[in-house]
Amino acid sequence: MNKEVPGNYVETVTLSNKEELRQLKMEDEGGRASKDSGVYLTWEDLRVTASSGKGGVRAILQGVTGYAQPGEVLAIMGPSGCGKSTLLDALAGRLGPNTRQSGKILINGRKQTLAYGTSAYVTQDDILMTTLTVREAIYYSAQLQLPDSMPLLDKKARVETTIKEMGLQDAMDTRIGGWSSKGLSGGQKRRVSICIEILTRPKLLFLDEPTSGLDSAASFHVMSRIVGLARQGGRTIIASIHQPSSEVFELFHNLCLLSVGRTVYFGPANANEFFAVNGFPCLPFSNPSDHYLRTINKDFDQDIEQGHGTQKTAEVIDILVKAYKSSGTYQQVSQRIYEIQKTVGGALEKKGSQAGFLTQSLVLTRRSFVNMYRDLGYYWLRLAIFLALSLCVGTIYYDIGNNYGSIQARCSMLMFESTFLTFMSIGGFPSFVEEMKIFGRERLNGHYGVGAFVVGNTLSSLPYILLISVVPGTIAYYMTGLQTGFDHFIYFVVVLFVCMMLVESLMMIVASFVPDFLMGIITGAGIQGLMILSGGFFRLPDDLPKPFWRYPMYYIAFHKYATHGVYKNELIGLTFPSSRTGEPPITGEQILTSIWQVDMGYSKWVELAILFGMVVLYRLMFLGIIKVAEKVKTQYKTIATAPPEQSKQVMGEIHQKTWSYVQKR
Repeated sequence: MNKEVPGNYVETVTLSNKEELRQLKMEDEGGRASKDSGVYLTWEDLRVTASSGKGGVRAILQGVTGYAQPGEVLAIMGPSGCGKSTLLDALAGRLGPNTRQSGKILINGRKQTLAYGTSAYVTQDDILMTTLTVREAIYYSAQLQLPDSMPLLDKKARVETTIKEMGLQDAMDTRIGGWSSKGLSGGQKRRVSICIEILTRPKLLFLDEPTSGLDSAASFHVMSRIVGLARQGGRTIIASIHQPSSEVFELFHNLCLLSVGRTVYFGPANANEFFAVNGFPCLPFSNPSDHYLRTINKDFDQDIEQGHGTQKTAEVIDILVKAYKSSGTYQQVSQRIYEIQKTVGGALEKKGSQAGFLTQSLVLTRRSFVNMYRDLGYYWLRLAIFLALSLCVGTIYYDIGNNYGSIQARCSMLMFESTFLTFMSIGGFPSFVEEMKIFGRERLNGHYGVGAFVVGNTLSSLPYILLISVVPGTIAYYMTGLQTGFDHFIYFVVVLFVCMMLVESLMMIVASFVPDFLMGIITGAGIQGLMILSGGFFRLPDDLPKPFWRYPMYYIAFHKYATHGVYKNELIGLTFPSSRTGEPPITGEQILTSIWQVDMGYSKWVELAILFGMVVLYRLMFLGIIKVAEKVKTQYKTIATAPPEQSKQVMGEIHQKTWSYVQKR
């Protein structure tokens, strides 16, 4: 068996496909005993609409009905844009905020939400940490998902087994790779995504285009493993798939065929008889899926042969939709849905994340630390730039001395270090946005909580921020010739450290609102620009216009506390000669009060404590925003699925619940 290795190649997998297919069919009987403990999913008259701009509404799904049951794989097929992914998202409860859903979706015969830990969703886009190897990515995920009570050796064995199931054993130590470095192929990345989601063997698994990027032999290998998972423990699997090979198509139990959002066919996977009866027979020795999609693809409208005549594709679709509605297959589907709903099953067990909070935090800290170490753009590039700028600052202000002119020079240098130098910490925003995307995928599947992500990201970044504070700060401090006391130097470095933490915390908040890295950098730079302007350097505090700039911006801007702190740290205890001959020397305290209008009612340590408090506040704000956004999104789904006459009542309840939730937080 030949497997993939990184590079430009096409994977070939030599399998005895027919033999494996017969073996999988024989295993089907053994998996039926576990169906009673599985998840039955039914949907009736499911409709989804989306706003199309200027108040218009576009129908995506129109009255779709079907079911999925344990031990079986349901394939959702159709031309591009027919609603495959929308149906998958609707069933998984992942529709976007610009859509509206109606119809009835029942789980085990009752209306309930999909609990974290009981289902998993493999997206069409492979959102992975590109700096990790295959083994590392899956092992970190296993530590997050598998219970703390499970021995470490068993977790490693589960990881090794899962990797082999997806045929990735030859690429285990290869980094996933991204835009900056070559790594896995597209097909391999897809299989890594599947590996991560099947580690816990969820009862319900959604797969969006699982064979995308794979050749026919590799597709068969992957899908046969997925079908095997369905039979092991009676798992329910729903997959949208685009034009599978004939051997892959034979693996499916049921088929949902969509076109223009309507159901053309739902029933046993082999729909040849249905198409033949209605005048569109599948030719012998041809791939059935090719024939189905060619017949109902409206994108390239053409004449379809029917008996002795031809018809347009749109007419063919109408014929098949009406024929299915009046067919015996449709009656059997309706009867099966009735039987499933009549036999009401138990409520889904809300397992949540199986690892404890401490385990989650430690694993996420280790993973994020490794990612930051390997990603040059996260901190290393910033360190190089900070070193260069600190050398520039050191040479420009080299040994400034204690004359009168050094007063302005000291304050300008300190202001630059504490504001403009830390301002450049927004450079790590693109890397953080990629981490946020991974967090979004893993959070939706219940791998860990928001709190663990914030703790992990904070702890993992501390060593790097400390490094880029100490090394450039030391160069600038001693080349300039600031106060020689070691305690003064430590205070200066700590202020730089806290300011960089503050900038990163601010950009985390921006990322929660603006997930696009380019718009996020612009937004973050604009916010910091406002803070710098009102920080008391370019315009003295007493001269700031009181509306907005003095109250509240002057007190909100962390630059005020940073610059005043380093001013007090540097100037208190120093004396400078007066600019006029014969006058007494000027003390640092006089400079702070008369020139910079610094409040001397409290010490520099209070300024530092305020900065630390703002770091904690910003991180808690990020945590609260994510939690409130999740709460609002959940409540919005209630509105989107509620009948129009109940929407106003539901909206009022949501406002009350959301406000109560915010007050508690």
